[in-house]
Amino acid sequence: MDTSHHTLAVLFKQLGLPDDGHSIRQFIASHRLAAGTALSAAPFWTESQSEFLAEALDEDSDWAELVDELAAALSD
Repeated sequence: MDTSHHTLAVLFKQLGLPDDGHSIRQFIASHRLAAGTALSAAPFWTESQSEFLAEALDEDSDWAELVDELAAALSD
């Protein structure tokens, strides 16, 4: 079992995205979720990123809280 502390930076790294603070802020500023669109269905993800995000929520994994946090940040 993975017991490491997950952060937004670690989630971005897991998704294969730049994980420094500036890159995360830039990603959030330049991407938005359309109303009613699930995070994993957003058009800016690769297929593997989308699958990871969907599985994190479906399985209520350790990542689920951060996935929800990212979805909220992209919905503001």
